[in-house]
Amino acid sequence: MRSIWKGAIGFGLVNIPVKLYSGVQNSNLDLDMLDERDHAKIKFQRINEDSRKEVPYDKIVRGYFLKDRYVILDEHDFAEAAPEKTKIIELENFVDIKDINPIYYETSYFTEPEKQGTKAYALLLQALIKSKKAGVGRFVLRSTENLCVIHPLDNVIVITKIRFQEEIRSLEEIKKVNDVSVTKKEMDVGLALIGQYSSKFDIAAFKDDYTSELLKIIKAKAKGKRAIVKKMKPQKATSDNLYDQLMQSLGTKKRA
Repeated sequence: MRSIWKGAIGFGLVNIPVKLYSGVQNSNLDLDMLDERDHAKIKFQRINEDSRKEVPYDKIVRGYFLKDRYVILDEHDFAEAAPEKTKIIELENFVDIKDINPIYYETSYFTEPEKQGTKAYALLLQALIKSKKAGVGRFVLRSTENLCVIHPLDNVIVITKIRFQEEIRSLEEIKKVNDVSVTKKEMDVGLALIGQYSSKFDIAAFKDDYTSELLKIIKAKAKGKRAIVKKMKPQKATSDNLYDQLMQSLGTKKRA
């Protein structure tokens, strides 16, 4: 791993110097876009919408469309808006992590203490574990301010970026089912079905089957073999009645 950020976690008056490492990686295959005729790579260009000519990178500026025109921003404007605490992850408060809705989660980073911050790092880690709390703070990564949750995982402090409230869209336009009535027997069977499929969460049990199958196909094609396309066998209930469908579901084999 290579560290992508160096700074400190601000824990009260104590600054804990740490390095940040990306905690996630993409499991998708890295597929290139090619010209069908000669398999040359497709290259993307920055084209002026009006002249249709390519624009050199050093001639590109950034702007915000306000009312009827673009307001152009320069480096001074971005510097003025940038947060002051560029190298401190300031813990602002501590919360129960279960109170944070998963819709807010983005991506996670592992932290590693610098030598001079080892003891303070261990203190914060153990305090988080013992209190069963998570810290909420913010930090700047690549000139962007990020909100984050600081929580323990296998004796490592993990920093998980979370979205700001204004990044979550309103539910006002989504049709809701508040006025739909569910009978007691339907609810009882629904709860029984949940119980049948309930187990302790084990992330290792869930594999990226699509990527695995696609890689098998790629290797087979490299050897001149033709891929076999699976035929879908959709399950269909024998009744349109919700209660009957739930009862039939109870009799199906649970997926491992």
